[in-house]
Amino acid sequence: MMRFRQESSHMIRIPWDMWILIALALFCHSMIGVCNAQDYGDQSYTPPKEAQNCNGIFISYNFQGREKTYPLVKNVSAQAWSFRALATVLNTGATELKSWKLFVGFQYNELLVGADGAVILDGDPEGDGDGFPIRVGKNGTVLAGYPQADLKTAIDTAGDFTQMQAQVTLKGTQFGVSAKATPLPKSIKLANDGYVCPKLTKKGGYMYSCCRKDPKYKPKEKITKTKFLKRQQGDLTMTYDIVQAYEASYHAQITIDNNNPLGRLDQWNLTFQWMRNEFIYSMRGAYTHIKDPAECIYGAQGQYYKDLDFSNVVNCQKIPVISDLPSEKENDDKVGKLPFCCKNGILMPKTMNETKARAIFQMEVYKLPPDMNRTAITPPQNWHIQGRLNPTYRCGPPIRVDPTEFPDPTGLPAISAAIASWQISCNITSPKPKKAKCCVSYSAYYADGVIPCNTCACGCDEDTRCDANAPALALPSNALLVPFENRTELAKAFSHIQHKKLPKKLPCPDNCGVSINWHIDSDYRTGWTARVTIFNWETTPFVDWFSAVRMKKPQIALEKVYTFNGTKMTSPSNTIFMQGNPGENYLMAETNSSKPLVEPRIPGKQQSVIQFSKKHLPHLNVVAGEGFPSKVFFNGEECALPKEFPKQSPAHQTSAGLLPAILVLALSFLLLTDRLN
Repeated sequence: MMRFRQESSHMIRIPWDMWILIALALFCHSMIGVCNAQDYGDQSYTPPKEAQNCNGIFISYNFQGREKTYPLVKNVSAQAWSFRALATVLNTGATELKSWKLFVGFQYNELLVGADGAVILDGDPEGDGDGFPIRVGKNGTVLAGYPQADLKTAIDTAGDFTQMQAQVTLKGTQFGVSAKATPLPKSIKLANDGYVCPKLTKKGGYMYSCCRKDPKYKPKEKITKTKFLKRQQGDLTMTYDIVQAYEASYHAQITIDNNNPLGRLDQWNLTFQWMRNEFIYSMRGAYTHIKDPAECIYGAQGQYYKDLDFSNVVNCQKIPVISDLPSEKENDDKVGKLPFCCKNGILMPKTMNETKARAIFQMEVYKLPPDMNRTAITPPQNWHIQGRLNPTYRCGPPIRVDPTEFPDPTGLPAISAAIASWQISCNITSPKPKKAKCCVSYSAYYADGVIPCNTCACGCDEDTRCDANAPALALPSNALLVPFENRTELAKAFSHIQHKKLPKKLPCPDNCGVSINWHIDSDYRTGWTARVTIFNWETTPFVDWFSAVRMKKPQIALEKVYTFNGTKMTSPSNTIFMQGNPGENYLMAETNSSKPLVEPRIPGKQQSVIQFSKKHLPHLNVVAGEGFPSKVFFNGEECALPKEFPKQSPAHQTSAGLLPAILVLALSFLLLTDRLN
C-alpha cells in the first residue's frame, strides 16, 4: 500500500515550470473564448465622428502627404510631387448601395499610379493605354468598387464595417503646387444614379460629405428588388458568362453586342486585367496577340501547376490583347465553329447588318489558390475595346447580373442558363480636341478656295517646323487631292492670290487618316444640293464603310442621294445615313500615282451628291451656314468640323448685286426697241 502511494505520488509530480505553462494555456483559452463571445462585427474599426450624423452614404477624401520627386526643378508649376490619399465610401443608411462609384475631381495635373480597392473608369492611360499610370488631372476620374463593389447596411450586417465600407488607397504624382499648399481635389461626389451630395466640408487635408437619396429622382423604369443588378443599356455591351465550372478552371463565353445605330468597330482589340493570377489555357473564336509561356513558368502559375505543359497555354499575360479571328477560320475544328465568330474583327451597326453586330468567343481559364472551388470565380477588370478608325468607348466595371439564358443545345424547346453572368457596359465618348480620327473641310460654289480641316485635328507630333495652334490656311480646291506634306506650296500661292499675309511658322496639317469634304454645289428657291467626297489617306482600304451627317434643322427634307445608298434615319433624328451601293462599298487605300517619283500619292476617293428640298424651310440661309451639317461621322467616329463657314467671295457678291440692274437694263432695252418698232 505504501509502495502504491509512493508510486502514485511519483507519477503525478509535475515540475514548477510546467505548471506555469499549463496556467498560461488555460488563461489564453479562456481569453479566446471571451473574445469570440464578444465578437459582434468589426470592433477594431472606429468610424469618423462626422459619419454619425449621416443617414445615407458618407464619402471622404483624406490627403495623407506628399514629397518632392525627381526631376528637381526650380519652376514650381513643373515640379513633380508624389502623393498619397485615402478615399472612403461608407454606407450609413438603410439601403444597400450596389456597384458604388465615386467621382474625384482632381485638378493638379495628377497621374494615378495605384488605386488599391477600386478600378479607374475615367482618365487617359499613358504609354500603351493599358493600366497605370493614368492621367486624371484634367477632368477628374470615377472610382468603381473592386473587390468591394456592393456596400451593405449596418442593419443587414450587425454593424460589420468590412461589408459596409470601402476604402481606396490612392498613390500618384501631381504638379503645379507650392510646398506650403494642401492639394485637395475640387470636389468628390457619389456617381451612382439617384443620389445628391451637398456642399463639401473641408478641414485641412480632409474633406467629406453625406450623400442622400434624391427625392426628385425618378428611375426610367420600375425597380424590382432582385438578387443581382438589372442589365444596363450601352452603346456597346459585353457579357461574361460562365458556362462550365470546375474546381481549378472554368469556361467563359464573352459576347460583344453593338447597340448604337452609328457605332462600329473594325479590327477590334479587347483588353482586360486578371486580378487573381488567372491565365487562358485555351480559346475558341478569337486569339491573343502574344503566346509566351515564360510568364506562367516563372510565375505563381508554374509554382502551383508543376506538371502542366505550359507550351500549349494560349496566354499568361496579366493584361492580354484579344482579337477576332479571320473569316477563313470560321469552320476550323480547333478554334472556329462558334456562332458570330470569325468576322475579321468587324462589328457593324444593326442598321447595316444585324448578324455582324455581335461577336462571341470562348476561353478556358485556370485559377490559382485560394480560389480552388467551383464558385470562386472573379471576372477580369479594366475592360477596354478599340478599333482601327472607330469611336472611343469608355467601359464600366463588370456588374453581376441574372444568369444569361441560352437555347438548349439539344434542340429541345428548353432554356439553359449560365452558371454566373457579369455585364460590362461601354459608351461612346466625344473626341477631344486634336484627338479625332477623321475630319471635315468646307467649300461652296460662292466662295473661293476651301476651308480645310482644323490644324492637328487628329493629333500632332512634337515638331518645331510647324505651329500646332495656328489656324489652318485656306486651300485651293485641287489641294484636297494632295497629301499634307505636298500642300505647302499650294497654300502659299493661294494666300498670295488672296492677298493674305503668311505667318512665319506655318500651321501643322490635320494628320487624319480619313477626310470628308462638304461642298455646297447649288442653292435655288425650292432646294439646294451638296457634294460629299470621302478621302482615304491610309494604306489599307475600308470595306463596307458608312458615313452619316446630322443636319442642323430638323425640317430639312432629303430628296435624293446620288451614287451612295442614302436614307434619313428616325433614330438618331435628323441624320442621313450613307453607305456604298453593292459593288461600290470598298473605299480604296492611298495608291501611287502614274509617276511615283515625280507626282504625290493619290488617296482613295468616293463621291456623291445630296439633293435637299426647301419645302418646309423656304427661308433657309445656305450662305450663313445653315446648309452645312452639325455633325459628321465615318464608320462611327465623330469627325472634327471646321470652326467657320465659307464666305461669299467679292466677285460673287458683285455679280449677284449687278444682276438685278442688268435685268432692268435688258428689260428697258426690249421695251424701247418694241416702242421704236
